[in-house]
Amino acid sequence: MTTPRPRPFGRVLCAMVTPFTADGALDLDAAARLAHGLVAEGCDGLVLNGTTGESPTTSDAEKTALVRAVRGAVGDGVPLVAGVGSADTRHTVDLARAAESAGADGLLVVAPYYSRPPQAAVEAHLRAVAEAVGVPLVVYDIPGRTGVRIAPDTLLRLAEHPRVVAVKDCSYDLLGAAKVIGGSDLAYYSGCDELHLPLYAIGGVGCISTVANAAPRAVRAVLDAFDGGDTAEAARLHRALLPLTELMMCAELPGAVTAKALLAAGPVRAPLQGADEAATAALRAARDALVAV
Repeated sequence: MTTPRPRPFGRVLCAMVTPFTADGALDLDAAARLAHGLVAEGCDGLVLNGTTGESPTTSDAEKTALVRAVRGAVGDGVPLVAGVGSADTRHTVDLARAAESAGADGLLVVAPYYSRPPQAAVEAHLRAVAEAVGVPLVVYDIPGRTGVRIAPDTLLRLAEHPRVVAVKDCSYDLLGAAKVIGGSDLAYYSGCDELHLPLYAIGGVGCISTVANAAPRAVRAVLDAFDGGDTAEAARLHRALLPLTELMMCAELPGAVTAKALLAAGPVRAPLQGADEAATAALRAARDALVAV
């Protein structure tokens, strides 16, 4: 029997939204309540200050305050991963150190975006962050947003660093993912809700899910069924989630917008705009349909 691959931050993590008050200020009380509820509903850990958490429009101080507040809400036993990526290596290192001091168990780091650096520069950026902190890194490969891929060969080299332990994969490249899984000890987390089960089936360790904001038990049930050996049931549950997944992740509205529409977690910050009544109604209908699954 194959030895299970380690899950450094658990199996089902929620890419949590960042709640705001009606006037757009950071709502730490709401964040604490949401975090506690997500854990109670089956999330092993939480990812804060990621894309779904509207990290491009929150300040450094707000990011740090959010980590502290959520750590206080969920205690020390729940893994917290903090997004610290930026286009600037020095800024990323500063964010990483602040997140570690605030109580993060791990750091989510994207490739430097917009400037589209070559692979050697991407690798140097990620190594600089790993060398600056004492907590492990989740390398976030999402070329559709950053404009640059973290190539499989780059990931294999980064895997040699003791603090680079995991990947959040939004590459839409199952072949590349399988190569890295087979050639390293990196823990692969699916970051694309529609690919959680396919990536899990080829050796992934879990997911970092936006849909889990609205349906954590349904997201977890897919992996539970697979782990229990009932692959047909896992596939059925995965398909049952697809209507909600499509509306939350694959339509025109970003996940931060759709998740907040379902959670009533306050407004989004510009340039994002909130979901209209028709979109919100469709989202609620898709979520409510899961009750009967």
